[in-house]
Amino acid sequence: MSQAEVIELGRQAMWVGLQVALPVLLAGLIVGLLVSVFQAVTQIQEMTLQFVPKILAVGLVFLFAGGWMLMQLVDFTARVLANLPPH
Repeated sequence: MSQAEVIELGRQAMWVGLQVALPVLLAGLIVGLLVSVFQAVTQIQEMTLQFVPKILAVGLVFLFAGGWMLMQLVDFTARVLANLPPH
């Protein structure tokens, strides 16, 4: 493999990683922001109030988008293995 091919492979790996991680990260961010606003309004400062909704949101994202995320990773792995040079 040439240096350009390795760089392109790294770029594709980072892009697939971002695509797969983004739904989970966005769910955690949005739920965390909503819970923080709720805590600020009600002045309830309980740590589990922030932790439990985030876990539930991330679990729901994995439940609904997990198949798509797995297919993205499998497709990328198949492309990488198909482009490996023979020995």
